[in-house]
Amino acid sequence: MPSPLSLDPALIEAATHAAAWPFEEARKLLARIERNPKPEVLFETGYGPSGLPHIGTFGEVARTSMVRHAFRVLTKGSVPTRLVAFSDDMDGLRKVPDNVPNRELLQAHLNQPLTRVPDPFGTHESFGAHNNAELRRFLDAFGFAYEFRSATECYRSGVFDATLMTVLERYDAVMAIMLPSLRAERSASYSPFLPIHPVTGEVMQVAIDEVRPASGTLVWRDPKTGEAYETPVTGGHAKLQWKPDWAMRWVALGVDYEMAGKDLIDSVKLSGEIARALGAEPPEGFNYELFLDEKGQKISKSKGNGLTIDEWLVYGTPESLALFMYNKPREAKRLFFDVIPRHVDDYLNFLERFRGQEPKLQLGNPVWHLHAGDPPKPEAAGGTLTFAMLLNLAAVANTEDPGVLWGFIRRYAPDLRPESHPGLDRLVGHAVAYFRDFVRPAKTYRAASEPEHAALADLAATLADHAGSTDPEALQAVVYEVGRRHFPDLSGKAKSPDGRPGVSQAWFTAIYNVLLGEARGPRFGSFIALYGVAETRALIEKALAGAFLPQAA
Repeated sequence: MPSPLSLDPALIEAATHAAAWPFEEARKLLARIERNPKPEVLFETGYGPSGLPHIGTFGEVARTSMVRHAFRVLTKGSVPTRLVAFSDDMDGLRKVPDNVPNRELLQAHLNQPLTRVPDPFGTHESFGAHNNAELRRFLDAFGFAYEFRSATECYRSGVFDATLMTVLERYDAVMAIMLPSLRAERSASYSPFLPIHPVTGEVMQVAIDEVRPASGTLVWRDPKTGEAYETPVTGGHAKLQWKPDWAMRWVALGVDYEMAGKDLIDSVKLSGEIARALGAEPPEGFNYELFLDEKGQKISKSKGNGLTIDEWLVYGTPESLALFMYNKPREAKRLFFDVIPRHVDDYLNFLERFRGQEPKLQLGNPVWHLHAGDPPKPEAAGGTLTFAMLLNLAAVANTEDPGVLWGFIRRYAPDLRPESHPGLDRLVGHAVAYFRDFVRPAKTYRAASEPEHAALADLAATLADHAGSTDPEALQAVVYEVGRRHFPDLSGKAKSPDGRPGVSQAWFTAIYNVLLGEARGPRFGSFIALYGVAETRALIEKALAGAFLPQAA
């Protein structure tokens, strides 16, 4: 079931003009329902289980759920909604994915419906069933409210029969839409229907010799044997090519809203024309941009070149993944491990601000959409304990042990415990995993220049007067004062609140490069408060002695 709906009048009023993209989409859908009223609104997401579910599949369900909730708010819950996660598992296996075991097993079953292809993982009755289970597993893990529908079940049970008969009756109209979009050699043998071979069970891409609407059948020939067959289009004996299939599904199920990637813009248009030829209005929706891998290539479930959901969740929170999906869906985004830390902290920042915002700003805050209008209260965790800070703490402590980080945390904030702050404890676990796999291998220290050496030595000496301090502001003031003495900003652009000259960025770059082995780093006063004054002074001493340089390793 969808989450409880807030009917706060101020929020409802703000929603009618909210600029967040889910509300923009919801208003399009509202206009559709006002034109053609119906008792419920159906949202759909599609999944092709020819490969393992990837993070883009999750993104489509997450984003559609955001639009669904925005629509419920605009209608004050007066129009029931459903979300169907549809799997095209009757499609024929055209190629063997690169990222599965027992590939030779799949190779022997090319062109079979995915629900007839053996499961290379050995856990389910078919490859399609395995991938469907994976889809449902991660959708359930994120708490999505949805109904799962299988193409195989819909075709075989007769759910699609009436609409399939309409496609058969309007065969020429569908062909007139499809043929101009095809290459000459493809159009010569194209048919919107793909009969299932009664002997081999393969999904056949063959020319149709005769269309018989009166009997609801197709006549075609096996290209290898020349034998003719007459196949019913109903009852799971045939399926449609995917663009006509998409349109047929919209019509048969009554779909009102479905998103699609930017690479499917032309397909959406063609399927929309076919839906109109079948006497129905195509659904509302929008085209989101594609995710790119670390090389700027489109991610693909068959190539396995993108992050999986499980991989993201090793290093980041579920909420950070949802935030990644919410942000700028119409812009192509690089989806790689290095985007995780920022999204973890951005989520925490948005959550911290939410409670103090007026309704208009709350509706523009991503956490409202991520949590269907009911974000949790933030977990108080000492103020400075961001994910970035924990990463730097793990890096300087050079540890993969969460207990070591908790030792620093408890000294900084004695009231914090894993038991009382499970969210912080999860962040600590993610931080040590990210450090182990990405930060440690990428660390590059350099020696301090003569001016940097003098400045860092001065910082260590000045900190001696602040032994035991855990006040991040006081310690940051020390960092600034030392920086002002050695690296004043001479441009006049950076000034302190008291009007004195500011500090050159070169000072902070030196701290990060020499002490942390990184190009960027945390607010250093906060870091000292967490890591400890004595420990920071020892860190500076080791760095200036060259202990972190390659020749010292």
